[in-house]
Amino acid sequence: MHLIGRKWLLAAASCSSLAAWAQAPVQPALVAQSSLNAADTAWMMTSTALVLLMTLPGIALFYGGMVRKKSVINTLASVVAVAALISLLWFAVGYSIAFTPGNEWLGGSGRLWFSGLDYLKDAGQVAVSHVAPNVPESVYAMFQLTFAIITGALIVGALVERMRFSALLWFIGLWSLLVYAPIAHWVWEPGGWLNKMGVLDFAGGSVVHINAGVSGLVCAWFLGPRRGYGREPFEPFNLGLTMAGAGLLWVGWFGFNAGSSVAADGRAGLAMAVTHIAAAAGAMTWMLGEWIVRKRPSLLGLCSGLVAGLVAITPAAGFVTPGSAVLIGAVAGLACYWGATGLKRLLNTDDSLDVFGVHGIGGIVGSLMTGLLASKAISGASGSVVTQLVGVGAVMLYSAVMSALLLWLTQLLVGLRVDEQSEITGLDITQHREHMGS
Repeated sequence: MHLIGRKWLLAAASCSSLAAWAQAPVQPALVAQSSLNAADTAWMMTSTALVLLMTLPGIALFYGGMVRKKSVINTLASVVAVAALISLLWFAVGYSIAFTPGNEWLGGSGRLWFSGLDYLKDAGQVAVSHVAPNVPESVYAMFQLTFAIITGALIVGALVERMRFSALLWFIGLWSLLVYAPIAHWVWEPGGWLNKMGVLDFAGGSVVHINAGVSGLVCAWFLGPRRGYGREPFEPFNLGLTMAGAGLLWVGWFGFNAGSSVAADGRAGLAMAVTHIAAAAGAMTWMLGEWIVRKRPSLLGLCSGLVAGLVAITPAAGFVTPGSAVLIGAVAGLACYWGATGLKRLLNTDDSLDVFGVHGIGGIVGSLMTGLLASKAISGASGSVVTQLVGVGAVMLYSAVMSALLLWLTQLLVGLRVDEQSEITGLDITQHREHMGS
């Protein structure tokens, strides 16, 4: 009797699951508020706050501590302004391009200009995304906004100390709509061409890190080196601030990766664990590499290494085991150390704070190793290095070409680079009429 009852319960559960699957929305839709999952919603709201913390103040402090004193305020202001600008553009246009159905290249245009995200109290209804039907669409859109923000903010590190503030805003604003949003659609929206091809990117190895790294490299090349680059010592303002920023990145990354499960479940828990493991492995291998090559470990190297590990595990976090996370983080630590030193010299481009060396190289390493190490038992998805390589190449090519075009357009509109005297004086005074206290 117990066996028959158990079989009946299993059959009922199976039918219920099939019914839920059949009713799952294929585009953003209004649903009964009672259909939401409270635990998932609470976790996604927490994750959103954690990811925003990565930029404000995480990236701001991380970058601000590494530049020279005369450009600290400009660096901090750039990150804050980028966050505000992208936020408005995201809800007006960007979210619809990235996360509503359309074709394989772009989302639909029917929900532009702050439409959607409805909440109807009297009717007991709320909008949900077809990508995340268990949480309010307002929460999911906010979560994805924080990814768009940090991607734009990362680019700032490649161009600090020489770009006009107005030019930065023009470029990043256009870039967020014409580069970031389409790539997010390709990879994360179910109808996107890279998603349909089977490219695996759990939390942004290609969408965020390769994208920002390549764009940052193009910006650095387009602008040219800072005055005195390679001839004068560029002393960091305060590595204590950089370490504080790195710590905020490490903590915030739990929301970045575990939040990308879009559920408070076992996969989110595993994503959190492998994120921490990879960060630790990246910090240790960068430190060891620097210790061997330069005879001394540095605080900046440890901070850079942990970020390298975090970057590389990002595309893999929901697909790999803890053992694989150690390997991914360790390889990324060494690869990104080379990217910020040997490769940087080979490219002969003043990528000021090593955006390509850490985020670009780390994203490439992580994306390819995801194809190699993805466990079907964890995610149900099989990895392919060839498929991942296609995804990496497509993102790199599109990001590079479009970034160059947008820089050219910005040059025509407002000019890109400050004049020589302004650069010598420092961007804090010349762009903002502010300076750091003594």
